[in-house]
Amino acid sequence: MARHLITSALPYINGIKHLGNMVGSMLPADVYARFLRQTGREALYICATDEHGTPAELAAKEAGLPVDTFCAQQHDAQKAIYDGFGLSFDYFGRSSSPENREITQHFARQLQKNGFIEERSIRQVYSLADGRFLPDRYIVGTCPHCGYDKARGDQCENCTRVLDPTDLIDARSAISGSSDLEVRETKHLFLLQSKLQGEVEAWIDEHGKDWPVLASSIARKWLTEGLNDRAITRDLEWGVPVPADTWPELAAEGKVFYVWFDAPVEYIGATKEWAALDPESRDWKSWWYEAEDVRYTQFMAKDNVPFHTVMFPATELGTREPWKTVDYVKAFNWLTYYGGKFSTSQKRGIFTDAALEVLPADYWRYFLIANAPESDDSSFTWEHFAATVNKDLADTLGNFVNRVLSFSRKRFGDEVPAGLEEGEAEAQLGHQIAELLAEYERHMEELQFRKAAQALRALWSAGNSYLETKAPWLEIKTNPEGAALTLRTAMNLIHLYAIVSEPFIPASAAAMRSAFQLEGDDAAWVTQDEARSLTFVPAGTPFTVPPVLFAKITEDDLAAYRERFGGGEETAV
Repeated sequence: MARHLITSALPYINGIKHLGNMVGSMLPADVYARFLRQTGREALYICATDEHGTPAELAAKEAGLPVDTFCAQQHDAQKAIYDGFGLSFDYFGRSSSPENREITQHFARQLQKNGFIEERSIRQVYSLADGRFLPDRYIVGTCPHCGYDKARGDQCENCTRVLDPTDLIDARSAISGSSDLEVRETKHLFLLQSKLQGEVEAWIDEHGKDWPVLASSIARKWLTEGLNDRAITRDLEWGVPVPADTWPELAAEGKVFYVWFDAPVEYIGATKEWAALDPESRDWKSWWYEAEDVRYTQFMAKDNVPFHTVMFPATELGTREPWKTVDYVKAFNWLTYYGGKFSTSQKRGIFTDAALEVLPADYWRYFLIANAPESDDSSFTWEHFAATVNKDLADTLGNFVNRVLSFSRKRFGDEVPAGLEEGEAEAQLGHQIAELLAEYERHMEELQFRKAAQALRALWSAGNSYLETKAPWLEIKTNPEGAALTLRTAMNLIHLYAIVSEPFIPASAAAMRSAFQLEGDDAAWVTQDEARSLTFVPAGTPFTVPPVLFAKITEDDLAAYRERFGGGEETAV
């Protein structure tokens, strides 16, 4: 049986992430990892903060902190939010770790040894006031296209035009503000991707044929346009340094590797960080090196696809070492906010810290996965969110749990009632539940999250249909033993829902399961036979009625959310 390695795109260290970032990588990876573990597979879910690059240095400067201190604080802040969302990382590391430095430098040495790295001279802006070369993002000025006076040297944030630093009007250093700039010649390392194009194409032909169209089409578009050699070093103070034993001149100049060269390597680095916590029982290398028994799945939004399907595979292939490459790339489109992009820099939309202030994590987890932007972009609106929460979570699942347990306690006491033996209605229900469970499992195996959510919702609905048909509140008047059977069956459904809903709504699933004081209740998943029989929770099992699982979102709530976060035509862009 294959071991499953799961990674989600590393969240950048600069600021709290929005819901689009959550649903485009970390949350679906968590749902999948939870499902695999529950169904008996060995799964390792690795993620980390991406901490290098110009934006980290600029954000630290703006915060008045040393960059290492800033990154440490931001890592802790992000990790606390991800814990709040119930993300079950096996390890959440940092790309600034010694392990990542070591492996990144090893990769660079191997690429150099095999003829895939070359020193080249380029012309770059130099700040006389700062005494250093400036990466493009360290240069700001007025955009020649729209007149925005804080455009960066790589792109104007206002009009989104791609720029060259020399395009800017009144260009100045983002560090000192000085406009005393000149263009000088300097050297950088280039990854010779052009020499690896044929190998990357062959690799994608072999591995990418079963990827979602979104992932494979982006990768092939880049290949069709041709792989260009790419500079993989920068003039920054914060990053993985170029090793002095291989490039002494560049190391002396303080060159560091480009963030997109070292960030994917951190998947391996973070695994090594994880193993270091328990070196006697954990072997990081078995997951990454000569790891033929590992199936590796990556989760990311579409803007990250080129780096993961072209640049990082080229890097791994170029080492000429047996590093594990990705088997399946699960790529996502955008989640929009009333038709406009969520934006970290422009603070448009709902950010993950604010989301947890408004409502518990399971509300967000379920809505986001049920509306995951798999085939197309999907739009978040407060109206859609409220309708989903109220219908699926509050009415279909939460109300079922509450009314079954409350009614049974009122009429039969605090233990699961016995009643009659299962009849035709229960047999039909069991058959239906088994079929829906198989459908749910199939969609989860295929990483079709919206379809999986539909199947899970259908499982919940089947319980409601059974309850409405049997109507124990009427049945008890003429056939109390029959009503007891109905309630006992419904309680078994609640226990089943608790198990199979855990990947989506882990906290609520735990609350449902803990309602039953069931001795030896250690089932990780539900077999088809258990789904058909619905007898896991026997008569006589003590139970309690949990608090309301999901509160309905009211019109007053909606008004407050729209006032706080915006909503409607005024937020569309």
